[in-house]
Amino acid sequence: MPRHFADLTGAATLPTGTFQLAHRIVDDLVKNNATGVIHGPAGTGKTYAVEAALEDQAARGGPAVTTLAFTARPTMRLVADHLLAELTGTEAPKSRNRFHITNRLLDLLAHPRRLVVVDEAQRLNSDCIELLRHLHDEPKTNFALLYVGGDGCWEVLSREPMLRSRVFRRLPFRPLSAEEVPALMRDYHPIYADADDTLLRQIDELYGQGTMRDWAAFTHTAASLCQDAGRARIDTEVIDNALTLLGGGVYA
Repeated sequence: MPRHFADLTGAATLPTGTFQLAHRIVDDLVKNNATGVIHGPAGTGKTYAVEAALEDQAARGGPAVTTLAFTARPTMRLVADHLLAELTGTEAPKSRNRFHITNRLLDLLAHPRRLVVVDEAQRLNSDCIELLRHLHDEPKTNFALLYVGGDGCWEVLSREPMLRSRVFRRLPFRPLSAEEVPALMRDYHPIYADADDTLLRQIDELYGQGTMRDWAAFTHTAASLCQDAGRARIDTEVIDNALTLLGGGVYA
């Protein structure tokens, strides 16, 4: 399984509905060489779910995976250059124009079969999206295409009619509801095993906010405090001290 946030030890992978659906969607995309989108607010578990699904694909002898990620808004040429570098292991010659690079990409994406994952897809502009769509639509290429993105991802991608009409699978991730939190968190980490619903909902209201990354940060802090105090489970003192270390929670 992928690493938990902040290398949290003792945490379990929660088989939420969206976690399981992410596996199904990746399977469907690979099986059909199709386009899909997995998106949602930061910290809701989409990256962890996608990484777990990709690990599962690899364990079952799935296709090669090529991952692209951009820290800023890329140009079409930058997307093409990065994709070429990932496929060949070498930088694209600066003297080559984008048409030459596109033709080279068409050849490289024809074989072997693969899955191309584009992370932080909300940063793509129309030209970048059109390039990827063109590569995927070309009859000679042989790959599935998965866009993964945070806030605004679907809004960006769905503005492109040529892409939207080709989306075969889409999965939005959302924060956990207050009703889901207690049972899931008791399974998430041993320090919550005996905690009652009210206590876990209080943590969620003050800090977790239904977001797995925030719960991981709180759990990492609380587990360390429990260890320092020689306690196996959380209590109100541990919760108060953890919230203090984390800035006092959302109402600070």
